[in-house]
Amino acid sequence: MMSGKFKWIEFKDIKLEEPFFDSLREDYREFNQWYNKKIAKGEKAFAYIEDEVKAFLYLKKENIDDDDSPIVVDGENLPKKPRVKIGTLKVNDKNKGQRLGEGAIGIALWHWQETGFDEVYLTVYEKHKELIKLLEKFGFVNIGKNEKGELVLVKNRNNLCMENPYRFFPFINGNFDFAKLIPIYDDFHDQLFPYSELIGSNLNVEEVIAGNGITKVFIATPFTEIDYKSGQPVFIYRIYNGAGQKGYKSAITSFCTLTNVYRIKANGLASYSFDNFRKTVGNKTVYSEQELQNIYNKKNVYVLEMIYNGYFGKGNNVIYYKLKQNELFNAYPYELRYSKSDFLKILEMGKRDVQNTVID
Repeated sequence: MMSGKFKWIEFKDIKLEEPFFDSLREDYREFNQWYNKKIAKGEKAFAYIEDEVKAFLYLKKENIDDDDSPIVVDGENLPKKPRVKIGTLKVNDKNKGQRLGEGAIGIALWHWQETGFDEVYLTVYEKHKELIKLLEKFGFVNIGKNEKGELVLVKNRNNLCMENPYRFFPFINGNFDFAKLIPIYDDFHDQLFPYSELIGSNLNVEEVIAGNGITKVFIATPFTEIDYKSGQPVFIYRIYNGAGQKGYKSAITSFCTLTNVYRIKANGLASYSFDNFRKTVGNKTVYSEQELQNIYNKKNVYVLEMIYNGYFGKGNNVIYYKLKQNELFNAYPYELRYSKSDFLKILEMGKRDVQNTVID
């Protein structure tokens, strides 16, 4: 059995007897029977295994035609239309904070985004308060109870919360004045965004994304003050620091939405003490305390928290040469401002489906 990472894996390769599944057996008497049916069909789940199962996600497309059973909420049938159902979602996240839970939900919502369906939903008993809280953080709304007494939580792409990047996720809110770019040197970029590699990587992107979490924290130390704000979309720019033609190897690899911007120091004036800076960063960085102290001693220090919305992938990263050729890199990285049309153009250059990425 695979250890220490998320992996798409067949049901038959995960032991049904695992204690992890006991609570599901308690909630659903038919769980073992359902699980064995999935084994017989050769279906797969997305699971995190570290000596034992720590997280488990199963997805299915549902209500494609009139032969499917209706979804009943508070005694009434929901309209029949294609939906993604999160058939099973369970996370034992005690030692991981919310990283595994966020990773699993992120994968579910990316798969929903790929289908183009209006809705994604799941059912859950009220007693699972932590899971419900996490789902609500990502914009799921309770619309009532089904015949079993479970809550029915739905997320609809036509009714997303404009003010909250997590509730809007995985989409980018198109209502912005300008977008920004975050330049990150290759060694640190590949720690923070290991799934946004240049062509040649053999990583399974989803496995690495979910395992590393979709909330990112970057400490910026620009030469001057910067104009970044919460809710703003940003491109992640990987600065190639090796030998060779940097214009063909430095590239925009991915895109995020800022969720918090902390102005720690600007022009040498501190808004946060070192202790408060350290608390703000918390355990979300790989830096040691001495490295944090060295960073704090710089003239300008900002902590940028963001949610990871997507990546371009192997062969699609938008290199510096193409950005320059299209007049999209005519200032220092921190000073760049991208209009909405610029932002959409770069997404298109990275071969993203713009209409399924940005929603107004």
